[in-house]
Amino acid sequence: MADQLSPQEYDAVLGVARTLLPALEPPAAVDDPVLADYYRLGAAERGLDIAVADLVPGLDAPVRSAVIALASHLVEHGFATAEESTRLELLEAAAENQQLRLGLRHLKTLVLGSFVNGVDESRRNPVWPALGYPGPLSTPPRPEAAPGRIALYEPDAERLEADIVVIGSGAGGAIIAARCAAAGLSVVVLEAGAYRTEDTMKELDSDGATMFLRGGLLWSENGQMGVMAGSVLGGGTLINSMVCLKTPDEVRAAWAAEGLTGLDGPEFDKYLDRVWDRLNVNTHATVYNSNTRAMVTGLSALGYSHERLPRNVTDDDESDRCGFCNAGCQRGHKRSVLHTYLQDAVEAGARIVVGCEVEQILTEEGRAAGVRAVLRRPSGERELYVDAPTVVVAAGGIESPAVLLRSGIGGPAVGKNLRLHPAWIVTGVYDEPIEAWRGQIQSAVSFDLTKVVDGGGFLVESLALNPGTWAGQMPFVDGRTTRDRLLGLRHFATWHGVSHDHGSGEIYLDEEGRAAIRWELDDTDRAIALRAHQELARMHREAGAHEVFTFHWRDVRWRKGEDFEEFLARLESQERRDYTGYSAHQMGACRMGADPATSVADGWGQLHDTAGVWIGDGAALPAAPGVNPMITIMALAERTAEALLSAHALTA
Repeated sequence: MADQLSPQEYDAVLGVARTLLPALEPPAAVDDPVLADYYRLGAAERGLDIAVADLVPGLDAPVRSAVIALASHLVEHGFATAEESTRLELLEAAAENQQLRLGLRHLKTLVLGSFVNGVDESRRNPVWPALGYPGPLSTPPRPEAAPGRIALYEPDAERLEADIVVIGSGAGGAIIAARCAAAGLSVVVLEAGAYRTEDTMKELDSDGATMFLRGGLLWSENGQMGVMAGSVLGGGTLINSMVCLKTPDEVRAAWAAEGLTGLDGPEFDKYLDRVWDRLNVNTHATVYNSNTRAMVTGLSALGYSHERLPRNVTDDDESDRCGFCNAGCQRGHKRSVLHTYLQDAVEAGARIVVGCEVEQILTEEGRAAGVRAVLRRPSGERELYVDAPTVVVAAGGIESPAVLLRSGIGGPAVGKNLRLHPAWIVTGVYDEPIEAWRGQIQSAVSFDLTKVVDGGGFLVESLALNPGTWAGQMPFVDGRTTRDRLLGLRHFATWHGVSHDHGSGEIYLDEEGRAAIRWELDDTDRAIALRAHQELARMHREAGAHEVFTFHWRDVRWRKGEDFEEFLARLESQERRDYTGYSAHQMGACRMGADPATSVADGWGQLHDTAGVWIGDGAALPAAPGVNPMITIMALAERTAEALLSAHALTA
């Protein structure tokens, strides 16, 4: 299939955009000009149809193919000249095909997400007043007021030399870089993303998306799972919700039995405590917002307990502004690795290079010899080689296995065993404004449902409302229904069940050599997903919601006065392929373990088949821990760093 839209297909994409966001007559009672324009100005009038169509050639290969396949299908069925009702029928029919659904889902995300998230030069969006969304609450600080700036290294030669090259700068890579530099070794850190300081953080979801892998638009190949992964200096620690939970004891015991020696004992406690202290993890700065208070009400009404979440943050007397946490903390209160371990690494002599993507790990006679990377600058691209006898792969749960696959090392398990902690989102609509974009994103958790389905289950946590996400992922019925429902954004309470997945996915290389994701719900995980949707719906009803809806592909919702048990039965009847989830935790595709047939690295993190190559991030986790994994990843990185230094001393 061609990777470009034909003129007819381009017109079909324009037609899809205009069908998703048509120009509408305002309701008769509307006399507010802002609200009238909210309805009157559709995708064509706002220029969103052309903007989205022009993005198609630059999409990832699997998504681009899906969009082009959808456009070709619609051309064959006369979409461009059809009436609006027929267009809706054609889109609904096309979505029965999973690949065409992926194309439609992506266009829907782009069109409706841009409608509510796109901004002009003044950082404003014309529909925000109609939605009651405030947008940014402040301007970035002056550059001289940005805390803890890090000195970057700019290579002026094609080759560098180091004792250790670290690929990635997130939760794991930053710690290993800091420990190795403190030990006196020459360390180079290569980060594919940019360096973002507080003075560049705009409190915009659209800007925050640039700090996520693929601009926050990465999906599994079947379009069922949206994947949020950090791609910025500091990795996910810069843009996550700061949830700090220690590895459960039963998980530690299971992993110790698989070859991670000592993980169930006091040695690992030492690593956990070390990370906990360095990040200033605490609960005294945790404050509940309206969204979390509603969740606590629902939990309590059903007899479920809850706890205040520990977070890696300094004292904060302005928690009302924390709703932009996923776009970076403009005030620098988040204790990310940018303000801890990366600073330590640079102070100890490490060189950090940003905008540098590693294409391949180089080997000689079965052991590490360095890396080949691409250095991207506004003036163009050039290759950069780093010669090093030790390579640490810490590019994240998606990109780390891709680096190994492109390098042809790691053995048969590379890319397999992917775990995602699928998050199943259920939204309640309340009479009083919730403004779930205001305040700390996550501040309470319930563990009571973690073992409710065959020993598995889910955490219950609140999450922030990103208007673009809800616009893009709410089930689409027709253009007017979408516009009407979005007006209720201020009244949405947004919670999710973060599940401990038991089935596994896979990272593979697409036709362009880039990481792509294959993931399917297995029977157990589907049962957990169903239970999560049902329990969250019950909580919303008990908390006073007058309407409840999900992110299933088809519109599944309950309204006050309707039969709630019938609604729960409709949830149970939803087809497996109609579930939509999100993942902020990608793990396991370079897992540690004793068996080279089922694991990529040994119990300390060194590859089974290539001496001197170590895994140092979430990809190394043997399985899903069932809790937010940042602390687990960092403690394992502390452990791996000690093992690496011991190995280096033996070979020096």
